[in-house]
Amino acid sequence: MLRFVATFLVCLIVLFTAELLQPVQTHVILPFTAAVAHVSAWLMQCFDHGVIARQNDILNAATGSGIEIVAGCNGVEAVLILVSAVLAFPAPWKHRLVGMMLGFVAIQTLNLVRIISLFYLHEHAPVWFEWFHLYLWQALIVLDALVVWLIWLRWLPRAPQPAR
Repeated sequence: MLRFVATFLVCLIVLFTAELLQPVQTHVILPFTAAVAHVSAWLMQCFDHGVIARQNDILNAATGSGIEIVAGCNGVEAVLILVSAVLAFPAPWKHRLVGMMLGFVAIQTLNLVRIISLFYLHEHAPVWFEWFHLYLWQALIVLDALVVWLIWLRWLPRAPQPAR
């Protein structure tokens, strides 16, 4: 257990430090955040043609109001937490890679729901926007990482029991 906690913390420190490096921000995080905004806007355009994306902003085309997706709102931190937990747990690399890939998809899918809901809260219920943004959705995204990790743990094959 101590080995898991130590490895988890080291992975967190390394991954979060790497994420903050300017080249990583410029070449990975910012383009990824813009892609999240464009995918969110594309999904919304399926039922609302008045939505556009511009870089990392999602805007109401008629009014110009909208939301900006910034660091911390792109789901990357939750993915890094999940990746750290998966890397820290002793499992075959094949299973780790599957856990990280499926976890990434699960977290980013929920994050798209989060962003879309926040856009419409900002448009139609701005009083609730800050509460949902800062409290409810932040907790749910991190909880999603935990739930994905727990499901991954249950999915792992059991080690064979020694004969008695």
